[in-house]
Amino acid sequence: MAKLSDLIIAHPEVKSFQELELLVQHAGESGQMFLEFDLKPDYRDTPRKWEWVLEAAFTRGTSYG
Repeated sequence: MAKLSDLIIAHPEVKSFQELELLVQHAGESGQMFLEFDLKPDYRDTPRKWEWVLEAAFTRGTSYG
């Protein structure tokens, strides 16, 4: 299981929601089965329905991005 907070902490170079979305896509491709939303991303460009966006990114991986 991937925790969103662990991904953010492990990658301090990520400075935007768009970069976080790409990171989540990679986590989905790396064999992780679940993504836990244990915090809200605190980026200026975080959309209102950020959970849906990240869940879709995790599910589809980078092959569609």
